[in-house]
Amino acid sequence: MNISVVIPLLNEQESLKELHDWIAKVLQSNRFSYEIIFIDDGSTDDSWKIITQLANANPNVKGIRFLKNFGKSQALHAGFYEAIGDVVITMDADLQDNPEEIPELFSMIKEAGFDMVSGWKKKRYDNIYTKNLPSKLFNWAARKTSGVKLHDFNCGLKAYSKDVVKHIDVNGEMHRYIPVLAKNAGFTNIGEKVVKHQARKYGVTKFGMDRFIHGFLDLITIWFISRFGKSPMHLFGALGVIMFAVGFGFSAYLGVDKIFFNPMGRLITQRPQFYIALTTMIIGTQFFVAGFLGEIILRTKQGKKRYAIKSKLNLND
Repeated sequence: MNISVVIPLLNEQESLKELHDWIAKVLQSNRFSYEIIFIDDGSTDDSWKIITQLANANPNVKGIRFLKNFGKSQALHAGFYEAIGDVVITMDADLQDNPEEIPELFSMIKEAGFDMVSGWKKKRYDNIYTKNLPSKLFNWAARKTSGVKLHDFNCGLKAYSKDVVKHIDVNGEMHRYIPVLAKNAGFTNIGEKVVKHQARKYGVTKFGMDRFIHGFLDLITIWFISRFGKSPMHLFGALGVIMFAVGFGFSAYLGVDKIFFNPMGRLITQRPQFYIALTTMIIGTQFFVAGFLGEIILRTKQGKKRYAIKSKLNLND
């Protein structure tokens, strides 16, 4: 199969049929063999009913329905697991991503040899204050922190080789950083393509300003995981050694000063250096404990399912 189109969604009943018809028209006109995988992330409207109708009419349409809303990352994870296409395309269900971009994205993966290609919505139709400016700041911070030179990390329209989606683990809220996850997994040939952005036609956005706060926190998380995820003791142990050394240095200074230079002076416990030494040694010990706990958790963790699927369409159980 040439292409798998993976579409996570939440309450997008108005746009689903129009989106399906548009994608199918583009893929069929370019003679692609394809599948369209809709992942209903706990919709409370008639989205699943419409997906069921589309799947009954078109065997290339497949559906996954979550028991409740687990988040976009979990929806992408489920879609990636089921995808069988040589190239996997992700896009949002709100009609703001243009399916006409798919053939060129496919070509960039199969012919130009990119591991993944991220869309860049250079011209946007979102509110400049609530989405555009925060998005520019967010993307700048992501570039500086990750070293991945993309203009638009959060664009839903992306293309991947099959190897990429089968080797990355998208969880939590890490869908914003799939290019970083791909780079950390060894897929460094990451490209970018300017894509058309369209104004939302139906409904309202499902994301508020809080997504940028969560995005920056996730950025710190992914930086830490990429640097120290395999051995947290390298960070916490180093900090523990530094803090303990500082505390021990102050303790040694106080002991030598009391014994040899000021035996009749103030008690050691009456000097501020004593409390500095005590505090830093305690903190150093805590860093060591944190490092040990991190190593233990890392070595004993087991795969835990992060979402529950209620039903599937045209997919094997």
